[in-house]
Parts: sequence; C-alpha cells; structure tokens
Amino acid sequence: MEKRKQVLIVGLQPELIDFSSPEYAAFPGLTAEKVLEGLNAGAASLRAQGYEAQICLTDFGATADDVLRNALIQNQYDCVLVGAGVRTVPTHFLLFEKIINTIHAHAPGAKICFNTKPSDTAEAVNRWI
Repeated sequence: MEKRKQVLIVGLQPELIDFSSPEYAAFPGLTAEKVLEGLNAGAASLRAQGYEAQICLTDFGATADDVLRNALIQNQYDCVLVGAGVRTVPTHFLLFEKIINTIHAHAPGAKICFNTKPSDTAEAVNRWI
C-alpha cells in the first residue's frame, strides 16, 4: 500500500488577527471563526482526496520560525501550503520571507504552493502533487 502524501498547511493564528484593521478591509465580514473553519475545511478536503493534512498556525513572527520548524521536523512533507493570510497582507512580508526560508531549510524536498482563499487549498496542492 502506498503511503499517503503529507501536506502541511501554514497560516496565522486567527485569534491574533485584527480584522478591523485597514489591511483586512478587502475581506469584509472575516472573523477568526471563519478563518479557522476555512482552514479546517481545506484540511478536510485534502483528507477526503487521500492526503494526510496537518495545520500549522503561527504568530506574526515572535515564535513563527520555531513553531514552523518544529512542525517540519516532526514529519516529512510532500507539500507545504502557505496561506493567503500570510502572503497577501503587506505588513506580513517579512514573516512570509521567514516562512519560505524555514520551509526551504527544513523541508527542501517539499513542493511549496499557495492558495488564494481557504476553499482552493486542495486545488493549490493538487497543482504540485
């Protein structure tokens, strides 16, 4: 039996996000609960397609590198998805760079992909696996 492909979904801890700030104006009505629901739905969609999917949530930088590194050394991932919340908000640019470099250092064989919203997580992974 073939081993199921391993996917890590990297995102921000939703409870730390200030959805009232101007940088989140493009996402009206977004809440921590909705973000978490979306993350869980994305992981469930991947599992339904036969993947093993884990979620790794970070803060905005203080411990992000350690949290991600610990997740990456716990398992050998075939693909690491970095969520839109990390990539698309300009103030998260340095965090995004840190995350990419941590993935590169600790999961050099993993494909890296990006979603545009939680509902296209599986589509993003399927582009590379």
